[in-house]
Amino acid sequence: MIKKSKEHLDSVNETYTLHFKEAFKISCLMIAGGFQAIIHAICPAVFTTSASDKIKILHDKVSKR
Repeated sequence: MIKKSKEHLDSVNETYTLHFKEAFKISCLMIAGGFQAIIHAICPAVFTTSASDKIKILHDKVSKR
């Protein structure tokens, strides 16, 4: 597990701390987008583009890594 973690960190050229911060930001965006999508499913007039906007932000953020 430690060896694979080290290999992953090397492959993305990040320290553990930097990787933690970036992964945490990404996970928060995903969670927020998920809640917005659930609320949108219940009431379509609310968060009409929020979830898809989050997906675009996440795609850009992850693609640049």
